[in-house]
Amino acid sequence: MTNISEGLKYTKSHEWFDPTTGRIGISAFAVEHLGDVVEVDLPEVGTEISQGDELGTVESVKTASEVYSPVSGKVIAVNEALADSPELVNESPYNEGWLIAVEIENNEELDSLMNSASYQEHCSEEE
Repeated sequence: MTNISEGLKYTKSHEWFDPTTGRIGISAFAVEHLGDVVEVDLPEVGTEISQGDELGTVESVKTASEVYSPVSGKVIAVNEALADSPELVNESPYNEGWLIAVEIENNEELDSLMNSASYQEHCSEEE
């Protein structure tokens, strides 16, 4: 069974959002299907993003996958460690492998995201 972190909000396209830190990343479920991550392309700090917009790309040995923003807001931090160590996404998708942090624009957007139980169910339907 895939590791799903409690307290996060999830999208159907397997991104997560942490309402307490503003961090965004991709789920362990997505990482398992991607394989070894070799490069991460992310927006610059200050970039405005909208919910559902592409915010970057994660490249693995298998494929390149777009990452979509679970919420609208302004990018306030980018995980600089991923430039030299993209494998952190594989090793720790919910901690050291976070992608960006945003200052959320509209908290009501959180209502459209799944909690961990709903996301677990979503993943089991896709397996």
